[in-house]
Order: sequence, then C-alpha cells, then structure tokens
Amino acid sequence: MMNKPAVNELQDMVGCRYMLVSAVAKRARQLQADPETLEDRKPVTVAVEELYTGRLHINFPDNPGK
Repeated sequence: MMNKPAVNELQDMVGCRYMLVSAVAKRARQLQADPETLEDRKPVTVAVEELYTGRLHINFPDNPGK
C-alpha cells in the first residue's frame, strides 16, 4: 500500500518527525470536535492533507527548549 504523501516528504516540510506527529495529532483532535468538517473521512487523513496542501501552518517557537 502506498502512502501519499510520503512520510519523508511531510517530514521534510516540517523539519522533524516529532513536530510532524505532534502537529497532525493536534489538528486531528480539533477536527474530531467538529465531525461535519470531516465528510466521512478520518481526522488524521484530513490533517495530513491540510499540511500537505499548505492549509495547516506550524508555528515554531523562537527558542526551542527554553
């Protein structure tokens, strides 16, 4: 089974796998709160599509770790 977009491609867009998983999970929880926006799709699928198409933006902290 092919995953589109590939995890490596998404990771390159975000910078690291941890940030990718955190951002997609947070957005999926937000989507799950409003089931009408899902249109019979899974929340993680919608969150990944939003990230890939540029509708989901990740704000990185200025001083990570502080």
